[in-house]
Formats: sequence, C-alpha cells, structure tokens
Amino acid sequence: MNIDVSIKRQYSSKSRNFNLSASFHSSDQFVVIFGPSGSGKTLTFKILAGLEKPDAGRIVFGDRILFDSEKKINIPARHRNIGYVFQDYALFAHMNVAENVGFGLNHGYKRLTESHRKSIDDFLDLFEISDLARLMPHEISGGQKQRVALARALILNPDMLLLDEPFSALDPLLKDRLRNGLIDVQNRFEVPVIMITHDPEDIDTFAETLVVYESGEVKQVCPYYQQQGKGVLLDGIMSSMLLS
Repeated sequence: MNIDVSIKRQYSSKSRNFNLSASFHSSDQFVVIFGPSGSGKTLTFKILAGLEKPDAGRIVFGDRILFDSEKKINIPARHRNIGYVFQDYALFAHMNVAENVGFGLNHGYKRLTESHRKSIDDFLDLFEISDLARLMPHEISGGQKQRVALARALILNPDMLLLDEPFSALDPLLKDRLRNGLIDVQNRFEVPVIMITHDPEDIDTFAETLVVYESGEVKQVCPYYQQQGKGVLLDGIMSSMLLS
C-alpha cells in the first residue's frame, strides 16, 4: 500500500471548535492510527472514506487521487472502493446476518443474483457465521457482529479496509482471539488495513506504520515494526500525551 494523506478540516458546533491538520505517508500493509479520544482519528477515517470532505489537501492511494483540493478532485465514496468497519459495526437492525453481509453487492439482499448468493454463502462459511445467517443483529454477540461487519466489508473486494477501534467493545479474552483472526483475514485477502485504536496491545500486534495523533495533528509517524525497544518507544509516546 502506498498512501499519502495531507488534509485540513475545520469543524465547528455549538459546543466545540476543532481543527484537523493531518499528514502521513505509508507503504506498509498495516497502518495503525493511535491517539486519545477527540484527536481527529475518526474524522480522518470519514474523510478517507469520502463521507466527509476536507477543506483543503490531498489524498492519494496507489496511483489513484481520491481528493485534491487544488485540482478539484473528490472521488465519491461509492467509487473509492474502501471498506469501512465502524466502531459499533453499524449493522442494519432490520436485516438478518446474511442480508447484512450481502447488502453491498446489490444494495439489498432480495435483488441478488445466484452468483451473489453463492458469494454470501462462501463468506458466511469463511467467517464461521453460517449458523447465524437468519439471526438478527440484536441476537448475536459482539464478536459475531465484528465478523459480520468484516464479511460485509470484504465481500466487495475493497482496495483498502478501514477499521475504527474494532476491539473496543469486546472482553479481553475475545480480543486476543479476534486479533489473531484479523491477522488471518488480512493475510488471506492481502488488503491494506488502516486501524484506529487507543489500545497499546493493538499497536504491538498490528502496527507496521504507527501514526500518532494528538489535538487534531499528527505528532509522529514511524516504521513501528522496525523499531528496537518498541515498548520504550510506546511508553514515551503515551507519557508525552499525558504531559501535554
């Protein structure tokens, strides 16, 4: 993955004024964005996905320009081919598991072709959720919801996958198991991943490139997997956040 991001966005509401000014580059397959709540991580994701428009800047992924304010380029979200797994998984409450997984193939399960239905069955098997196919989202666990959300994103064969704190709502034992499962998924699909987290264990497990956010800015970008003494590096980053 080659991704170049340089974006600015001013956000104002009755309760808050926020300025995002973020720049980073990576050619790694797994980028982790780390930082405290409210530092601009999720806003960056929405901009990458095309759900929000920056005020200025440029986003290039591979040989595709997704956004360039000077050239007036802004590729619509539906044409960016980016999978997005939200923090709360955002499953459709009125659709069962199979319908959720297949929704993006033809914008609704009832209009799918036989080929689409075969793909859904294959992905249900792959993520070991075939037995949940007819259950509704409120009837399944957090870990099962995560697998449904990943299947829904990956069935579209995205060029990039965005994961917004995918383990935050899970208990510690389940987190460990699903972290290993995510590594298997990434290896199988060979899809570049950008993950948001505030959990140091996610960094140690996944980060090839580490992007550190604070107060709307990127404070540090480093090739984390190449670092000697990673624990010392991470402790230093967290200490600087506490002191700032």
